[in-house]
Amino acid sequence: MARWRFLLFASSTLVGGCAESSAEPQGGAEQGGSGVGGSAAVGGGENGGAGGEADLVCAGFASEVIDVSYGNGAGFGQKDMPGIVLGAPKGGGETTGSLDVVALGNGGSITLGFGEQLIRNGDGPDFIVFENAFWAGGDPESPFAELGTVEVSADGETWLSFGCTATAAPYGACAGWHPVMAGGADSSADAHNPATAGGDTFDLADVGLETARFVRITDRADITGLNGSFDLDAIALVSWSCPER
Repeated sequence: MARWRFLLFASSTLVGGCAESSAEPQGGAEQGGSGVGGSAAVGGGENGGAGGEADLVCAGFASEVIDVSYGNGAGFGQKDMPGIVLGAPKGGGETTGSLDVVALGNGGSITLGFGEQLIRNGDGPDFIVFENAFWAGGDPESPFAELGTVEVSADGETWLSFGCTATAAPYGACAGWHPVMAGGADSSADAHNPATAGGDTFDLADVGLETARFVRITDRADITGLNGSFDLDAIALVSWSCPER
């Protein structure tokens, strides 16, 4: 078991650059393509959340690894932890899995935080989990899947799970079965836009939460017929806000 409290770009100058929260509803506009409610005032800016060089810690990505517990078969990517799972994804596209990942190993688990960013329940998906799945032979009906259960928490103590219960494709609310387009495979793909980013989307409304601060992913070694353990690339937010300054 390893633990980190690691803030991405965590200098006092950058943290002070978080934009003020808006009183407007925090849903991502048009599937998240214009950031949070389309307003740079809540970390929205252009490209779905990056409000500029001074606002990186409010850019809408995981910024800290709270906890990680590796299972059997882990190892790949560990030397680059925690940075390899923070910030934006580096997708490989529909037919290639990215190598910018950490393997959790069978039954392994990782918990990520978002600093002062708050995941909010907006219209549609609120965050995206990126693994390195791809379509085997280019066939969307045959995903090369390495599944994980996703849980969210508002306080780091009480956790609510998105039911990863499917044992065959399509894998429903599991993470780890949709290819990643953003960050490499398609330069025009916005990592905060579910319509173009790829990856697996999650909506806080499905677990009855209005806000969350932590996301935990656990490899599903118990589901047979999979190809290996869950490999995490990144988590991007679709609907989020930063604290008022």
